[in-house]
Amino acid sequence: MALVDLVMPKMGESIMEATVLKWLKNPGDTVKQDETVLEIATDKVDSEVPSTADGVIEEVLYQPNDVVPIGSVIARIRTNGAAAETPAPAVVTASIEQKAPEAVAVHVAPAAPAAEPVVASHPEHTIAGNGNRFYSPLVLNIAASEGVSMSELEHIPGTGNEGRVTKKDILQFVQNKKSGTPQPVATPVQKPVATKPAEPAPASSQVIERASGSYGNNVEIIEMDRMRKLIADHMVKSKQISPHVTSFTEADVTNLVLWRDKVKSQFIKQEGTKITFTPLFIEAIVRCIKKYPLINSSVEGDRIIVKKDINIGMATALPSGNLIVPVIKSADQLNLVGLTKQVNTLADAARNNKLKPEDTQGGTFTLTNVGTFGSLMGTPIIPQPQVAILAVGAIKKRPVVIETEQGDSIAIRHMMYLSMSYDHRIIDGSLGATFLSAVARELEHFDSHREI
Repeated sequence: MALVDLVMPKMGESIMEATVLKWLKNPGDTVKQDETVLEIATDKVDSEVPSTADGVIEEVLYQPNDVVPIGSVIARIRTNGAAAETPAPAVVTASIEQKAPEAVAVHVAPAAPAAEPVVASHPEHTIAGNGNRFYSPLVLNIAASEGVSMSELEHIPGTGNEGRVTKKDILQFVQNKKSGTPQPVATPVQKPVATKPAEPAPASSQVIERASGSYGNNVEIIEMDRMRKLIADHMVKSKQISPHVTSFTEADVTNLVLWRDKVKSQFIKQEGTKITFTPLFIEAIVRCIKKYPLINSSVEGDRIIVKKDINIGMATALPSGNLIVPVIKSADQLNLVGLTKQVNTLADAARNNKLKPEDTQGGTFTLTNVGTFGSLMGTPIIPQPQVAILAVGAIKKRPVVIETEQGDSIAIRHMMYLSMSYDHRIIDGSLGATFLSAVARELEHFDSHREI
């Protein structure tokens, strides 16, 4: 008999850790090679981890909601083959405990200094002073069914990792409450004495913290889900990293609209998939990126990294209301049919939670269609480390002045606003506006006689 380590797999170039969502197998369960053992989540996409061997689950080293570095041992499988024993990852576990609060919580106030060692008289009954505690779905369900308020929950001593409230803790609280037994109160974590006086928090953050508890009675409090926390964190970081500038223009897309209306039935019969406006927009963007390659870049310190591959991200709405950005790799190597099939395949996978981690990696430029929900225009936030994102608004019929051989005339045309946010560290207004206008011209000069 031998033990085989199951490690957290590498899931993309920029993904350094993942969160355990749910174990599908428990210690003592039999597993087959390639059978799914647990579900995990990254800041990009949810995924499954399969077994690497046939055998029996000997032990699991992390619990749901634990944040685990890539490459760490997460479970051990007892097999009949010969394999070397590996030491328990004590050092890895310690690093997880330090990083977990950063990955789980998104704070309103400015980021706190790096974590310091904590000293408490009763470390098994501790709670963070700022009230940002993580509660598992099980604990929240018990609290709801037993009528335990959020304020009561905040004061329950937690015996779990980092002072988390466990099932045992909340059941004991409920029992004490029903019997009238005095409840123990969680004590704030005590920091060691600092060598110099701590600087007070800015007045604005103190006001925010005080106001955050004054909700009133006629409110509904909704906890952010994991993806919404990550989106919020990424948006704030992008604004901190890149000085955003947004330029606007409009395009007469009448030829494009009429061509799509004319060929969409034939397209479905011929290619087995429907054609939307998205691949037509991406086609125009790719052509303009080839003319202005600096748009397809990123910034690392004082260096500008111009990407030769053109990988277009497309913001896609999920049924939950959150957004995800699957990426069309090497979009410049695909014709319109290829782009259409890639767009539809990735969009369907996103809506059905079937995206793979690599499907959201490597984007170099992003398109978002704010017109899908009726918006005329938007000011999108740049997905890091890209330097630009283009938004297209709703297509509306409007009377506009057009030039003809007989002179100016008024006609009903299909008009659309375009907006592009770009990183002003390396893209000035002249380049940003020039690129945006080039995309608009590509759409306006669409060949209405082209073949599929």
